[in-house]
Amino acid sequence: MSNTNRSIEPLFQTFANEKIKLSNRTVMAPMTRGFSPEGVPGEDVAAYYRRRAENGVGLIVTEGTGINHPASVSGASIPVFYGEDSLNGWANVVKQVHKAGGKIVPQLWHVGMTREKGDLPNQEALPVGPSGLSLDGEKVTEPMTEKEVVELVEAYAQAAADAKRLGFDGIEIHGAHGYLIDQFFWEKTNQRKDRYGGDLVGRTQFAVEVIEACRREVGPDFPIIFRFSQWKMNDFKAKLAETPDELERFLQPLVEEGVDIFHCSTRRFWEPEFEGSDLNLAGWTKKLTGKPVISVGSVGLDGEFTSFSGANTTSLDGLIKKLDKEEFDLVAIGRSLLMDPEWVKKVYEGRANDLLSFNKEALQKLY
Repeated sequence: MSNTNRSIEPLFQTFANEKIKLSNRTVMAPMTRGFSPEGVPGEDVAAYYRRRAENGVGLIVTEGTGINHPASVSGASIPVFYGEDSLNGWANVVKQVHKAGGKIVPQLWHVGMTREKGDLPNQEALPVGPSGLSLDGEKVTEPMTEKEVVELVEAYAQAAADAKRLGFDGIEIHGAHGYLIDQFFWEKTNQRKDRYGGDLVGRTQFAVEVIEACRREVGPDFPIIFRFSQWKMNDFKAKLAETPDELERFLQPLVEEGVDIFHCSTRRFWEPEFEGSDLNLAGWTKKLTGKPVISVGSVGLDGEFTSFSGANTTSLDGLIKKLDKEEFDLVAIGRSLLMDPEWVKKVYEGRANDLLSFNKEALQKLY
């Protein structure tokens, strides 16, 4: 650590549990890029991820990549995680990241009812969700049958098996932001009366079966990260859990099925999750479950990501203080890394003045 400014030392300590060891506490947050024509990540995508590994990112979580279902993604250039061409593309991504000394996990994704009718790549495929309801609560399609739900569980499991086969270092299951798994969690979009509905715990059943099926395919020693959030893309104030007790009840079934690390998505990492405590969502999740957690939300920037307008760099002091107090274990960086592949290296070398502000033009290019 001799090269490291002591004030940021907690960020550059190694992280290890029984399933994964990382060189530092930094994580590249998953960010949809849309540079994979026909769902296939090419050499430019592999190089994009490799640059982050070369510059010291501890763990890369890929952009969301669609499981094997015709309505899993919404867009012809969003990567998918099935089919020979796409899986070969991902195999190259893994190869390039590992050559650079990095670690990488794919984020397994299904957008559910956020998909519009007629969206590419499969225009005829209708959006699917627990009750056929949009995030605004409007009926769009029929609820999924139990058979269809079980088939989706198996699609996640197949993706997990492929991730292990391709040499990834784990998987992340996307259960946040109002996408498919989160639509099962949320009372507004899940009004089922069968085993996939009911109260807060009952609504975790789909996620429980997904985690269980993935664990079956990858075995006991392969890391499973689970990303969840309170907020939804259409409702930043939405809450799955209003109190710590509710959060504990929600998380316990996921812990029991074998989640190794929770990725707790918030828009601003510094905001307390519940009144009466300074802990954010990640801090509470760690306290309640004892599991390692990733915190995320406008790290290093002064504007929240959901606006996707510009944002200036800002001090990391508050982040480091929370990390040093072990409120959370890992820190996911989104827009700062999207704009600047050298962000981690610059922070490590104390080059704060060289950090780049974020501008939305960065979304149009693979830096």
